[in-house]
Amino acid sequence: MNRAPYASDPAQSRGREFPEERAGARGPRSAFQRDRDRVIHSIAFRRLRHKTQVFIAPDGDHYRVRLTHSIEVAQIGRVVARALGLDEDLTEALCLAHDIGHPPFGHAGEKALDGALGRHGGFDHNAQSLRTLMRLESPYCDHEGLNLSWEVLEGLAKHNGPVAEPGWAMEEVDTAIPLELHLWPSLEAQVAAISDDIAYDNHDIDDGLRAGFLVLDDLLTLDFVADLWREVENRFPNAPRDRQLRELVRTQIGLMVNDLLETTRSNIADIGSVKEVREAGRALACFSPDFAAQERQLKRFMYDRLYLHADQVETAERARNVVARLYAAYTQDGSLLADGWRESLPEQEPQRSRHIADFIAGMTDRYAIDQYARIFGKVPMGLSNV
Repeated sequence: MNRAPYASDPAQSRGREFPEERAGARGPRSAFQRDRDRVIHSIAFRRLRHKTQVFIAPDGDHYRVRLTHSIEVAQIGRVVARALGLDEDLTEALCLAHDIGHPPFGHAGEKALDGALGRHGGFDHNAQSLRTLMRLESPYCDHEGLNLSWEVLEGLAKHNGPVAEPGWAMEEVDTAIPLELHLWPSLEAQVAAISDDIAYDNHDIDDGLRAGFLVLDDLLTLDFVADLWREVENRFPNAPRDRQLRELVRTQIGLMVNDLLETTRSNIADIGSVKEVREAGRALACFSPDFAAQERQLKRFMYDRLYLHADQVETAERARNVVARLYAAYTQDGSLLADGWRESLPEQEPQRSRHIADFIAGMTDRYAIDQYARIFGKVPMGLSNV
């Protein structure tokens, strides 16, 4: 590939937490290709197929979950990375791994764990992604974790930009392998982060319309969406409505990607190295100011009409209660933990509580429901509203 001077180079990687001597042993892959493959082959990645994206424990097969969302983010990220001359494999690894730390039931589960760990440092899904990949997912004989490259760990740590006040989990990671948390991450990491925004901004619209939580007429109160809709109707006047709606989503993704590419190219015109990217003091992969304002308007709309919809909030509260009660049950009786987790339960705090949170955070929605039924003798009701 034609690598731009501001792109990350796997041959110049800062290495891994644990030195490896496996070069050439498993095929001619770069360091970042190995990272991507390790993520894909991990158990934690496979569990994303049964973890909430927007709709909790959805009954319908057509709604997105964390796994399909991560794949869609990776598709957008690779397109953008290729157009900008970045390392596609690093971008893809970051896109695929960015949600691995999410507990069951999405943000409802995260809220429950954060509350439960209030006296022990709290819970953050972003830091949990690193904790999972560096300590909990350990398939190798000679080290803990997946031993991903510094560049992947840095990108995951700074998914939302520089980290000014790292929590306990992030501090542990940064102590093990310093990640320069005060600096901006690579362009590949910045592209992965904004690809995440593009994916959920649009695909959540698709799922929201399918579920009936969103109505087209309400969407059309957003001027830029109304303009795109008129364009779609003019191009495909005789197409069925459901196909027109999907075309609207595709068109909006294309518009976002094109604006991102144009703005980023302008921002990096005078950038000559990865070092300059990290020291730029701002995000370089971003939307134009006008488009960023439109995207924020869309996000506010989605929070008002979908994420904070009364039915969603009610269902999320039931899910939060499931996770909170599981945590309380394991805290009171450690023998309820699964094999392996039970035997390795620490005696001292905060390690004991964090161990229990690690176990719960790794659960899928389905497994959490099964464990709740096993412990409390009944299946929690009202956890799916689609």
